[in-house]
Amino acid sequence: MTERQTLFGVELDPLTMDETVERCLEAVRDGRQLEIGVVNAAKLVNMRRDQRLADAVAGCDLVLADGQAVVWAGRVLRAPLPERVAGIDLFLRLLAEAESAGMSVYFLGAKEEVLDQMLLRVADRFPGLKVAGSRNGYFDDSQQESIADDIARSGAQMLFLGMTSPKKEIFTAAHGARTGARVVHGVGGSFDILAGVTKRAPETWQRWGVEWLYRALQEPRRLGRRYLTTNAAFLLMTARELIRLTPSPTPVNRSR
Repeated sequence: MTERQTLFGVELDPLTMDETVERCLEAVRDGRQLEIGVVNAAKLVNMRRDQRLADAVAGCDLVLADGQAVVWAGRVLRAPLPERVAGIDLFLRLLAEAESAGMSVYFLGAKEEVLDQMLLRVADRFPGLKVAGSRNGYFDDSQQESIADDIARSGAQMLFLGMTSPKKEIFTAAHGARTGARVVHGVGGSFDILAGVTKRAPETWQRWGVEWLYRALQEPRRLGRRYLTTNAAFLLMTARELIRLTPSPTPVNRSR
């Protein structure tokens, strides 16, 4: 078992994409549940302000670096992570693996019209995929248990949550086990991307760690200020942690 790295007090699993996919497939084959948490710069900032979110992420079986900025911070702060494991990329890899292995999946999240469009595109892209069920992500807290029971009755082996933070993390922490799904993965806005509602940043933007900027340019009113605020806070967090980890110079003894 790979030893976890601690970054800003959060334990992360230093796994590659291939290693993560294999862990997921093993969990399904062995009948074990694997709850996956992913963190980017914004979420690490918000975890310091939201204890429920922090506890929910800490309770996941795997915690992965979803953002390139997290990988860079890990290098600077001596908590190296091999690569970014983006939630949407893991989502697509698992859909492909589920299709080839005959594993069933359930989709929970997004607006009804977005979910319907995504299901059409998923069926076109993965024609052999077994979809055990789906539901939009608009529901009251009082409905969470019955939704988890519906997922359990569907027999889905993988559950994908297309919901925002902290809703998806809190649902996973409270009801992930109840769903019976072997892999539970919160994929955020991935449903919108697969449905064609929003566009994903080109690979060049992803490599440079500015995927957030591409998203902000698509929705400047909703995301612009939020990203600028959290990114500035993340840079400050990183600088403070670097100062804390840097040893003080040994004073020179000038006495004779």
